[in-house]
Amino acid sequence: MKRTLLVIAVAVVYVLHQDFWFWRTARPLVFGFVPVGLFYHACFAVLASLLLWLLVKHAWPSHLEREAESQTHDHEEEAR
Repeated sequence: MKRTLLVIAVAVVYVLHQDFWFWRTARPLVFGFVPVGLFYHACFAVLASLLLWLLVKHAWPSHLEREAESQTHDHEEEAR
């Protein structure tokens, strides 16, 4: 279930990145000076960062980390 939610989240963020709705206008200005497209991309960058954090926390292949660490440890012992 967790994997399915993460896959759906990646797909949603991918679709949101294709922001064709703000291409032709700089109005309205957010906070009175930031064009809406720039504000959208700033928010998208925060969203993408949070998604990547979730992916690292919940979908990182930790078994590969353990294998790499054990191989490094074995090579260190052989060098002694």
